[in-house]
Amino acid sequence: QVQLVESGGGLVQAGGSLRLSCAASTLTFSRYTIGWFRQAPGKKRDFAAIIGTGGTTDYADSVKGRFTISRDNAKNTVYLQMNSLKPEDTGVYYCAARWLYGSRLDHDFNYWGQGTQVTVSS
Repeated sequence: QVQLVESGGGLVQAGGSLRLSCAASTLTFSRYTIGWFRQAPGKKRDFAAIIGTGGTTDYADSVKGRFTISRDNAKNTVYLQMNSLKPEDTGVYYCAARWLYGSRLDHDFNYWGQGTQVTVSS
């Protein structure tokens, strides 16, 4: 069982930055692919970014060039650096874990955090 805890959300003005953290409670953290998803009010949960065990990354087109995902296996933590934030980035951000790299689909991820709210004001 893997427990994930997100933190770092908050209220920021458009153009600002936030760094989200996803802390995992597992000794085998380095073996998991970690994804970030987000859900805007009234909309389905969407893929944002993913990082594999070797550091391979992938991003949704909507965040590419603005968001950076990284991991620190020594701290069992994945980060999502979000720059040039836009009002449309507003939503609850979730991190999720799975064994294999390659899928952007939320139903392919086995473990989820509780989410952290990000609000970007215009």
